[in-house]
Amino acid sequence: MERRQKVLDYLDRTGIPYEYYEHPETPTIEIARQYWHDDGSKHCKNLFFRNHKGNRHYLVVFDCDRQLAIHDLEHRLRQGKLSFASEQRMERYLGLRPGSVSPFGLINDLENHVHLFLDQTLHDQPALSFHPNDNTATVVIRHGAFLQFLESCGNSYEFIELY
Repeated sequence: MERRQKVLDYLDRTGIPYEYYEHPETPTIEIARQYWHDDGSKHCKNLFFRNHKGNRHYLVVFDCDRQLAIHDLEHRLRQGKLSFASEQRMERYLGLRPGSVSPFGLINDLENHVHLFLDQTLHDQPALSFHPNDNTATVVIRHGAFLQFLESCGNSYEFIELY
């Protein structure tokens, strides 16, 4: 609940508009589907990776209805061999636990260490949905407001073709 409130406070403080609703814990997309509202937003899958040396970290965001093979992702991102980051790294860089990963974790990355890759198809969506760093709620944010959020965090990001 504390993690969620930190996100909502951040959005309010920076004047970024959003919609918000609570639901039971949803650690996977399959469970989350039961509770999604018909709000016109695109629900996203969020994966946190590290490079082979462990000195670079990447958050990859894409349409939840799509699948990505790590080998294909490595080829598309051109960042070398990737592996899922550990829970400890997730906590250290994003202040998150597994099952609640989202771009809202960037508010905890004060040194802007994490680079964000977003699938190009998300650029055309009117609104996106993410957990607010807690998988018992969902935040719906319009595309322009989401870009405003990313700019306010200061992390590097780019929209690329992931599939």
